[in-house]
Amino acid sequence: MTTKVPYGLGYWQRRCHPGQVNDADTPLAPDDLGRRLTEVFALVGPLYRRVQRKVEQAEPIEGLSVGVRAVLDLLLAHGPMTVPQMGRAQALSRQFVQRMVNDAATRQLVEITPNPAHQRSSLIQLTDDGRAAITAVTTREHALLRQVGGDLTDAELTACKRVLTQMLELFDNVDVN
Repeated sequence: MTTKVPYGLGYWQRRCHPGQVNDADTPLAPDDLGRRLTEVFALVGPLYRRVQRKVEQAEPIEGLSVGVRAVLDLLLAHGPMTVPQMGRAQALSRQFVQRMVNDAATRQLVEITPNPAHQRSSLIQLTDDGRAAITAVTTREHALLRQVGGDLTDAELTACKRVLTQMLELFDNVDVN
């Protein structure tokens, strides 16, 4: 005969050790959340810089700087965009994005066309060469990322993406100029 316990183990751990133990399905208290997200930031920063360096190291092979690659990624994902739209999407200054667009246009990876919706902001769109370049880069990256170990599950990656999305939304209003 089994006895039903009215509360799960996590409930009792939180009552006995508040702020120290958390049930995996219970939202964290704000102080605990802040500490845990700081741990995430401590990993995301170095990861971002290492990936950025890896992309830059491959530039002689692929001809794409990190900035140009970011422009091509956006255009591949969202179709034609204006420079201000890309700047907002990437949280980068319009001037920086314009330099990256100019670099990509010089290499014939994008084309600049009139925008029927707004005369002052041209539309930027991928050329066939641009689409081929970004496809080659992402194909190489996918092959490299297949080597990540740890037996990661879809649920873990979904959770990671959810956390990073929530963090990104917190900083949506950061001024980039």
